Amino acid sequence: MKWSTADIPDQRGRVALITGGTAGIGLETARSLAVRGARTVLACRDVERGRAVATGLGPDADVVKLDLASLQSVRRTAAEVRRGYGRIDVLVNNAGVMFPPHHRTEDGFEAHFGVNHLGHFALTLLLLDLMRCTPGSRIVTVTSLAHRVAPSGFDPRTARSQGGRRSVAAYGRSKLANLMFARELQRRLADEGAETVSVAAHPGLSATGLWHGDAPAALRPVSRTALRVLARPPARAAEPVLRAATDHRVPGGAYLGPGRLLETRGAPAPARSTRSSRNTRAQLRLWELSEELSGVRHQRSSGEDRPEPIPKVSRPPG
Repeated sequence: MKWSTADIPDQRGRVALITGGTAGIGLETARSLAVRGARTVLACRDVERGRAVATGLGPDADVVKLDLASLQSVRRTAAEVRRGYGRIDVLVNNAGVMFPPHHRTEDGFEAHFGVNHLGHFALTLLLLDLMRCTPGSRIVTVTSLAHRVAPSGFDPRTARSQGGRRSVAAYGRSKLANLMFARELQRRLADEGAETVSVAAHPGLSATGLWHGDAPAALRPVSRTALRVLARPPARAAEPVLRAATDHRVPGGAYLGPGRLLETRGAPAPARSTRSSRNTRAQLRLWELSEELSGVRHQRSSGEDRPEPIPKVSRPPG
């Protein structure tokens, strides 16, 4: 079934938290949700920039500071969100780095893996009980076509590697981790009988700020050509993410991307993924490694002691 942003239902009364919501696909996601009435919460490193963007989105847009390269910051952000909001209906794990200026995160992890995967892993688990008590809540993790070029296997050595700053393999590995995380999370939510669902999406190719990093020299001519020929503007590239976030016909565990021309064009549709991304044993190993490295563990819900959802939509103090 074809889908466009015109199919996004009324979002009034819903709260959407978007990481990296101040530019590119994150901004377009926030903008579309805000237009339909959602309270949008922009989780970003640059609070001043976030406030400027939020002003343009309207009175129902908020900003929280989040640095995914710091697990301490992730914990602070999660605590602030939990204090300030009675519900989270949509969590969009969108922010990411590609060929970043620094080798490692604050906690000593390879930058792609630490920011793109571990930071979002920790944030999601720290907010999960709030989402489990919000009927119809959805967690959308943004991955990439680049997961197809990733070497399989994750271990503490690769997680702390110093050689990934300009590595296509390291970026691809982090996006493979995003997809595997989304699928393992869905399995766990389903086992609990939770209403919350986990969905993954990729944007195809989009000329966002990610491409402004320090790419390897051999990749630059290829990336320029690919962007010129195949890239879509961020507003179109955000469509798979928006469908994953708002179309309740999309089941938990689904993976969406553009439906035509090698998944670079067309309306959002089920996307193809690698065999390694579907390996349930590898998904479990990645999950256990992520718990160990982040210090954040999955707390299962019995379904019996879940608090009643709080319908009020409020702003965080201050």
